[in-house]
Amino acid sequence: MTPRPIFVVAGVGNGSGTGGASARVFLNAGYRVALIARKSDELTKFAGELKAKGEAEAFPIAAYTYKDVETAFSAIKKHWPDSEIRVALYNAGIGVWKPFLQITEEDIDKVTDSNVKGAFAFAKEAVSTFKDQALDGNGKRGTLLFTGATASIRGNVTTSAFAAGKFSLRSLSQSLAKEFGKQNIHVAHAVIDGAIATDKQRNNRDPSWADNADVRLDPESIAKSYLYLANQDRSAWTWELDLRPAHEKW
Repeated sequence: MTPRPIFVVAGVGNGSGTGGASARVFLNAGYRVALIARKSDELTKFAGELKAKGEAEAFPIAAYTYKDVETAFSAIKKHWPDSEIRVALYNAGIGVWKPFLQITEEDIDKVTDSNVKGAFAFAKEAVSTFKDQALDGNGKRGTLLFTGATASIRGNVTTSAFAAGKFSLRSLSQSLAKEFGKQNIHVAHAVIDGAIATDKQRNNRDPSWADNADVRLDPESIAKSYLYLANQDRSAWTWELDLRPAHEKW
């Protein structure tokens, strides 16, 4: 039997958001799931929940540095030596929402580490892995996905630091799509334009908000869009997907 392909996701949190939902959706689609995140306790707990339904493993890291990300990918390949990494999702990120004059050097470092350095390291590992793999049934060697935000395309009064990081992530994805599409590596970026119904958002808002699918994004719906991107054939690839709830204010 052909071993199941591997889905790698970085940025999982407690499993209630986009990263966790993507792990579940790809697991149900027949993938082995590799979870990369910084909070090892939450990550290990979530991996245990997934293992009840399929093959999943936690690969905690201290930070999104080149070394830590490289180590995580090496551990994934060692854990499943008979499988290929076919889809990789970079869902990590740190939000800083402050007036410009209140932003500190530490804030800038946090945004840069997660949205720039970490993204570069993750992309390098994924692309380096994909380029040596044979074409799959859709004519691609692998799919690299990035989770963006409203701030990827539009700055605002308190998003100078956050938007700078997300603009960088978007431009990185576009550059990689142009460079590696020629090698049948699919790179796509998703603009998530609106609030996602994570545990944190649900706890901080009126219950009517979480119950109203018209005004908030469902993590599982986002994850299903990522699976759709991974399943696109080479004759019609999406670089950028814009996802928003039906009643989102444009």
